[in-house]
Amino acid sequence: MNKNYWKRFMNEWGFFILFLILIALSRLFIWGSVRVDGHSMDPTLADGENLIISKISPINRFDIVVAEEEEDGTKKAIVKRVVGMPGDTIRYDNDKLYINGKETEEPYLKEYIALFQKDKLQETYSYSQNFQLRAQQALAFTVNDNWDTNFTITVPEGEYLLLGDDRLVSKDSRQVGTFKKDQITGEVIFRFWPFNRIGQVD
Repeated sequence: MNKNYWKRFMNEWGFFILFLILIALSRLFIWGSVRVDGHSMDPTLADGENLIISKISPINRFDIVVAEEEEDGTKKAIVKRVVGMPGDTIRYDNDKLYINGKETEEPYLKEYIALFQKDKLQETYSYSQNFQLRAQQALAFTVNDNWDTNFTITVPEGEYLLLGDDRLVSKDSRQVGTFKKDQITGEVIFRFWPFNRIGQVD
């Protein structure tokens, strides 16, 4: 192949090839995608939804993030909400959150707490008898691994407390402990599937 061929080829395809390279590099370092697996973030995020994450966003309280968790020797991506920042003292008392002694609202829980108070989420959990039984046994929507309604967690420096929005279903920092910064791969910023739910994630 002569120089004229390569010159003509680059004139025709060079921009497109550069575009593909830039997309690949940005996918590697700046953004990524993840699929929600399970019901731990209901009703904020539903099972099977597809999300875009930012790998360069700072970690802030109440962000929804993707983290790496190891289960049975296999790493998997989980989607949770940042509730505790490094050094925080987090306390729950009958569904009230206290951060370093200050009562703090969790508006993203209001819908399910109301349903818990109405019928202990029995209608909402009609798809799972196991979830219904868990809700029947619980005395509050947010309990720890021992079913206590009043509990305190101190977040180590450099680590984060991650909880699912569906507190009775989610396996999170209450069971597996806090997460180091390098275990958090990015912040969820956009939902691109399904189309009827497409948009920014709060």
